[in-house]
Amino acid sequence: MAAAFADLHTDAGLSHLEKFLSGKTFISGNKISKDDVKVYAAVPKKPASGFPNVGRWYDTIDSALAARFSGEAAGVRIGGSAAAVAVPAAAEAPSKEEDDDDLDLFGDETEEDKKAAEAREVAKASTKKKESGKSSVLLDVKPWDDETDMKKLEESVRSIEMPGLLWGASKLVPVGYGIKKLQIMMTIVDDLVSVDTLIEEQLTVEPCNEYVQSCDIVAFNKI
Repeated sequence: MAAAFADLHTDAGLSHLEKFLSGKTFISGNKISKDDVKVYAAVPKKPASGFPNVGRWYDTIDSALAARFSGEAAGVRIGGSAAAVAVPAAAEAPSKEEDDDDLDLFGDETEEDKKAAEAREVAKASTKKKESGKSSVLLDVKPWDDETDMKKLEESVRSIEMPGLLWGASKLVPVGYGIKKLQIMMTIVDDLVSVDTLIEEQLTVEPCNEYVQSCDIVAFNKI
């Protein structure tokens, strides 16, 4: 038969625990166990002096947990303020071979908890394995006229920087009437760079539009 402790945030609930701990150091056995941790988690804070047995037990468990976990406690509750915590009424004392340091404070996982944890791990692994695709793009960048400084045009194009964009090789290609266009390669990370946005919001607006009249996509290949 198990002993149940409910409403440990109230005086009535603490009174029940106070009577249970009369003459006892721990909830079950002769040293700290998972039962102590469960009940401790359901007690919001150290009770007032009207509950000496609970206060003594609370300090003992609090010190034991502090030794195992560094840092400031953030507060733990089990199932809300009205949660009931069940523990064995007559638990066997741990064997001498057991060591306090081997206590698994969070070992009571349900099958649902295990499945949820496994699903999270699979999702994480899938996210790590999935890499964003890349593309190689060839652009035609056309100047305003034959008097446009093509060196400055290329410098203005290459001055555009953003995550996922890498400029590559380039060359000048004759168009006619003494006008040349710039053909330039770039490698992009698909999830980070939109070529259309790059052209509309970077290459054909200030300061690039001082040299760039228009820009076209010649080739677009997935890498």
